[in-house]
Amino acid sequence: MTGAAGGDGTAEIMPELQRLRDSIDNIDAALIHMLAERFRCTQAVGALKAEHGLPPADPEREARQIRRLRSRAEQARLDPEFAEKFLNFIVGEVIRHHRAIADAATD
Repeated sequence: MTGAAGGDGTAEIMPELQRLRDSIDNIDAALIHMLAERFRCTQAVGALKAEHGLPPADPEREARQIRRLRSRAEQARLDPEFAEKFLNFIVGEVIRHHRAIADAATD
């Protein structure tokens, strides 16, 4: 028999496992709040760009951001490839939002 009720020692680790899972849940919640704030800022950037006829994407800034975040990831001992993929996903969403804002401004 295995599991918390089993005699394999699992019951002894459950408090630590729960503590770690609670920390993960808190971090996930913080990430969501930080992403929401980031997107509030990027929506304002999109509106400003649309108002002034600037393009939705800025490849030079995106490249700088990727270099900066890859470096930060290395410092934090996070896989820089993962950090870049994550940032690319976020930037793709931001550009999509900026295009929608620009399209709405021209309607």
